[in-house]
Amino acid sequence: MSATLATNVNLHAQFGPKLVCALPGPKAKAIIERDDLLISPSYTRSYPMVAKRGRGIRVEDVDGNVFLDFAAGIAVTSTGHCHPEVVKAIQEQAAELIHMSGTDFYYEHLVSLSERLSTIAPMPGPHRYYYGNSGAEAVECALKIARYHTKRQHFISFFGAFHGRTMGALSLTGSKPQQRRRFAPLVPGVTHIRYPYAYRGCTGNEEAQELFALGCARYIEDRLFKTVVAAEEVAAIFVEPIQGEGGYVVAPNNFMQELRAICDRHGILLVVDEIQSGVGRTGKWWAVEHSGVQPDIVCMAKGIASGMPLGVCQTRAEIMDWKPGSHASTFGGNPVAIAAAHATLDVLEREGMSNAEKVGNAMLKRLHTWPAKHRLVGEVRGRGLMIGIEIVANRETREPAPALRDRIVELAFEKGLLILGCGETSIRLSPPLILREEEATVALDILEEALKEVESA
Repeated sequence: MSATLATNVNLHAQFGPKLVCALPGPKAKAIIERDDLLISPSYTRSYPMVAKRGRGIRVEDVDGNVFLDFAAGIAVTSTGHCHPEVVKAIQEQAAELIHMSGTDFYYEHLVSLSERLSTIAPMPGPHRYYYGNSGAEAVECALKIARYHTKRQHFISFFGAFHGRTMGALSLTGSKPQQRRRFAPLVPGVTHIRYPYAYRGCTGNEEAQELFALGCARYIEDRLFKTVVAAEEVAAIFVEPIQGEGGYVVAPNNFMQELRAICDRHGILLVVDEIQSGVGRTGKWWAVEHSGVQPDIVCMAKGIASGMPLGVCQTRAEIMDWKPGSHASTFGGNPVAIAAAHATLDVLEREGMSNAEKVGNAMLKRLHTWPAKHRLVGEVRGRGLMIGIEIVANRETREPAPALRDRIVELAFEKGLLILGCGETSIRLSPPLILREEEATVALDILEEALKEVESA
């Protein structure tokens, strides 16, 4: 893929953003002023973008500016904005049955999606399913069923992890202090340990990094179980195969395999949080599949229904052994959301997942040249269309540069590209899985221009 704007004039004219006024425009400014008076200040907005409509990988704001969306609603619109097949499924289902509540009534939608998810599960069946409305709800279910099934009270999670903001999920989260500040006491029994973030823990070669990753897993038995936590009291280990909010950090295969072995030795459940990394984003249905590890429980949401609210907790059938009334949700598994999920899986199975691998590999090939070309780029990492770029003030010392990262994100917005930060000092690229290579080229050109501007400032 070409690396400069100058050689891609025609490509940018055809596939690039279309900005018609200074940002934010007058209508956006007016809405933001009203928002400031009414909406919770706990929301994190990176730039003043006020969306009006979306199609594919493009989003138009209220002033008519058209952006390339490489955030996808935080990795949610996996089939792109308003994919016609998804829209059709939603419209048809909304005209037939909007809500019934699977807590108290039966409807086939819950069964049909469960049957389908079983065919692509990362562990052998039979399986059982709980339906909620979000990733956090899927995690809450996993927490409760792990305690219920094992009759154990403790959990292990990781620094850098993000599992949600409800109280149970928040107790597992170890991403940013503000997410936990002034909410204690949280759910007791959670111990955080180091995630194998090699760029922030190891300066050696590939072999040294593998040993570092293995050591992160071995710490559980070598130290944790010998000092502060009894192995027989641990219900589950919760892990993201690729940390999302923590920086798009890919867990090495040997780390995941060792976690599985530890769980097997001590009767502990292995829970993989695939909320951001799953449903085809990495080029496989589930990021954990890259390691060959079979989990006991999978939490999924975000991209599963292209923007409709749906969270799913999938377990090995024997694990979900609780009695009626133990857990439920009024809206979970809403028929309209499930219809959107079926349409989403159709698109991803047909083209989206293979495209994520193809276009993601092309993007990574170009991006892997950036650390040698750009003094602010410390590392590029990722799988498929889940790509992280670590921004540093100094490549030798690896000094984090969150302010510079934020400025790059702002400049990209001003040039018509929507991206988000993650972790302390990284940029995440999580576009819809229908992304074309030409669109990827244009987006990386824009991002590289923003990067150069910050480097030269």
